[in-house]
Amino acid sequence: MHDENLLQLINDDLAPAEQLLGLLQDESIALKGREMQVLETILARKHSLIILLEQHGRKRSEILASLGLPTNRNGLESLASHSSVGEQLLSQSAVLNQLLAQCQEANLQNGQSIQTQQAITANQLRILHGGETPSLYDARGTTSLLNKHRAYSQA
Repeated sequence: MHDENLLQLINDDLAPAEQLLGLLQDESIALKGREMQVLETILARKHSLIILLEQHGRKRSEILASLGLPTNRNGLESLASHSSVGEQLLSQSAVLNQLLAQCQEANLQNGQSIQTQQAITANQLRILHGGETPSLYDARGTTSLLNKHRAYSQA
């Protein structure tokens, strides 16, 4: 009975994990286009999916723990070895793990994209406000003065 509940939880998580992966891919596109309204919508949908996946993950861990098994892959394999749905448990778990790994990778890439955009924006603001330490050469071939303020048109 516990094995079938566990299998059902795993199967129930496949669709939200696929949706999350799709949202992360949409987020990547929206980040590149700096579409803030789209990003806000994506963030809200991502948050609800993540909460659902976390809840099901806790339930799966609780089922394994209630059986006195480790709450990791070894515990699942142990349960599967004594179950009539053991092969399905392992195969569906592998599919879910692969989807979640893809989500994690997409999330890392989106995070790097955000950090890059933040650095670019900060640099542009420094240039516009004249707080940048110039390291460029002027028309005479010498480096420009450190405290020399430049007009926006010369930034």
